[in-house]
Amino acid sequence: MGSKIILLLVVGVLTAYYVYTPLPDNIEEPWKVTALCIQLKTVTTLAHFGEVLGISHYMKTVMFLMSFLDVPPRSDENVTVTDTDFNNVPVRVYIPNRKSEALRRAIFYIHGGGFCLGSFAYFAYDMLSRRTVNRLDAVVISTNYRLAPKYHFPNQFEDVYNSLKWFMRQDILKKYGVDPKRIGVSGDSAGGNLAAAISQQLLDDPDVKIKLKIQSLIYPALQALDMDLPSFRENAHFPALTKSLTVRFWSEYCTTDRSLEKAMFFNQHVPVESSHLFKFINWSSLLPENFKKGHFYNSPTYGTYELSKKYPGFLDVRAAPLLAEDNKLRSLPLTYVITCQHDVLRDDGIMYVTRLRNAGVRVTHNHIEDGFHGVLSYHELNIRYRLENQYLSWLSENL
Repeated sequence: MGSKIILLLVVGVLTAYYVYTPLPDNIEEPWKVTALCIQLKTVTTLAHFGEVLGISHYMKTVMFLMSFLDVPPRSDENVTVTDTDFNNVPVRVYIPNRKSEALRRAIFYIHGGGFCLGSFAYFAYDMLSRRTVNRLDAVVISTNYRLAPKYHFPNQFEDVYNSLKWFMRQDILKKYGVDPKRIGVSGDSAGGNLAAAISQQLLDDPDVKIKLKIQSLIYPALQALDMDLPSFRENAHFPALTKSLTVRFWSEYCTTDRSLEKAMFFNQHVPVESSHLFKFINWSSLLPENFKKGHFYNSPTYGTYELSKKYPGFLDVRAAPLLAEDNKLRSLPLTYVITCQHDVLRDDGIMYVTRLRNAGVRVTHNHIEDGFHGVLSYHELNIRYRLENQYLSWLSENL
């Protein structure tokens, strides 16, 4: 009898430990968020054990589980939806059904997922695209791209860039009835990274005559040099996106060699030869005082040149848009940046806002005090509808 009680207590303690998720006081609907965190923990735990047991790569397991939430291209009375390819890159095209004599504006959307996960078919992205069409009477192009661990940088960047360039051809815009003066790019998380990167790349491309009107970056990941920002310290264990998972995503983007991941986690991956790049991401000068409060800047601990020579992707501006020179930034279009307080990527977005404004770019910064990473994908939460409404309102007014 005593052993059964002890076993029951042990099971109870382990269950409580697994279920319990400490949340900030200002989180709305904490029980719903806790339930979501349990779901995320379950998925990541299964993926971890699958990898430890040699059954499947961590990312492949998560991608398999996420695939059950994909939806086919269903048209309805408001929108015609088709899957096609732009320059051999899969895209999902959303066209409003209502009649229009004028050319329409367009959004080129890039999904998130840490360069390893996700698809335009994921139900949350499909729903966002439909709501964008209905709210803006706009054409939406939602693009896929090759994913890690099978493919590494720069494949993801090149897929998205080639897809956008194809879309911006005059004959393609004419086919879809798009106004070439009203095209914007948008993306969340890793998709925000890719949106920022291709917006920069377009500035130097002599083959592209059309300019973007806006870029919209939703809690974007913009650098992988400093993993010791205040936002990483404060939100390292928030289940929506932990520091360890963020580092894993970044390292997988560059290589399957786990030695880079280990060096990144301890912030010892940048060689002294690249020390000049830290001026672009020095949070002690780029973050407003309220985000630096209680934190002290630690000078970088440099890593080996050999590691960065083998996997130089994280030092490339196409992978880390925050590394762009000021003379590049000043030519960027009107910009909208969403950041969330309880997000390890918060400071990436805030530093980019500072640098863009210093370069003379018009920026709207929407900081969500009670937000956390990925909220636009959680349809159970009220905050998701509030944030989506703010996002679509800005697009409606500025695109």
